Amino acid sequence: MVVTATEFKTNFGKYLEIIAKEDVFITRNGKTVAKVVNPHSSAVDSLRGMLKNAPSDIDTNSLREERLLKYENNV
Repeated sequence: MVVTATEFKTNFGKYLEIIAKEDVFITRNGKTVAKVVNPHSSAVDSLRGMLKNAPSDIDTNSLREERLLKYENNV
């Protein structure tokens, strides 16, 4: 979810509840200035939401393998 800094500040309690379910990106003057995440979610969960058409069974090892493969192809 993307919200403005003013909206986030005005409705902080509402966004605390939303953060339990998803990351919140805060913008100021149209630029992202912060990302607020649930401290109990894993990095894999956060990355999975950023990947288009990511399979639901993606895990840390498969993300690592994909990253290494891209690195090897660029070297």
